[in-house]
Amino acid sequence: MKENKTKHRAFLKWAGGKARLMDEINSVLPKKGKRCLIEPFVGAGSVFLNTDFDEYVLFDINPDLIHLFNIVKENVDTYILAAKSYFEHPLSNTEEFYYQQRKNFNLSQDKFERSVLFLYLNRFGYNGLCRYNLRNEFNVPFGRFKSVYFPEAELRHFAQKAQKAQFFCGDFSEAFEFAHEQSVIYCDPPYAPLVQTSNFTSYAGNKFNLEHQIQLAHLARVSQAKKIPVVISNHDTPFTREIYTGAKMKSIKVQRFISQSATGRLRVKELLAIFK
Repeated sequence: MKENKTKHRAFLKWAGGKARLMDEINSVLPKKGKRCLIEPFVGAGSVFLNTDFDEYVLFDINPDLIHLFNIVKENVDTYILAAKSYFEHPLSNTEEFYYQQRKNFNLSQDKFERSVLFLYLNRFGYNGLCRYNLRNEFNVPFGRFKSVYFPEAELRHFAQKAQKAQFFCGDFSEAFEFAHEQSVIYCDPPYAPLVQTSNFTSYAGNKFNLEHQIQLAHLARVSQAKKIPVVISNHDTPFTREIYTGAKMKSIKVQRFISQSATGRLRVKELLAIFK
């Protein structure tokens, strides 16, 4: 399988995206005899976009994200025309317009309208966050950017590559059911806390707790026993090293962006656990 040397950006901004880690991820993803990549937590799709497999099975628990991906896959031209109109609106980069579109998104039941507004809210909202409240309403505040880029080239590239992919909305455990002997599984779950004072992190409006972290590690071992390799990204903590016991582990330092200012950037240790 030919290695992909060109870095491709996702069309969505995404907290915790893996674009900066692709060299490390590609270096540990088993490829010999593997033609299908399965991702139980696809997020914005950076790993999908920067790997070279014949087939992709991509899951996420967020229905807005999966509807968006399927719409872009099926008719990118229509999507771009509709989405660009929001970016080109004379009031697009104002609080009033942003909060009106956020309200429209939360009231809408139309998949296409929600997919178009999702991109607008993603690009104009704060730091590329995707966050919902307990009523399942998108509640990310306005981002206050000087200018906002419309990712047309990234949308077109995604649509082209998506012809090799299937997108499903579902729990991470469902993705493992699609695995076969020619598969490799890459998992980018909501990370375990660096300081274990809480038991959960946000998971598209649900709670991804420490029991889910343990369940994911168990599924990785089950797959490993079936000769289906699994790679998991997470924070490098005593807890993650314990639950990934038996896996080969690679620790890396990553620049983390937690605010719009340089003072909010720090380097943290992340872990790649390789079950193969």
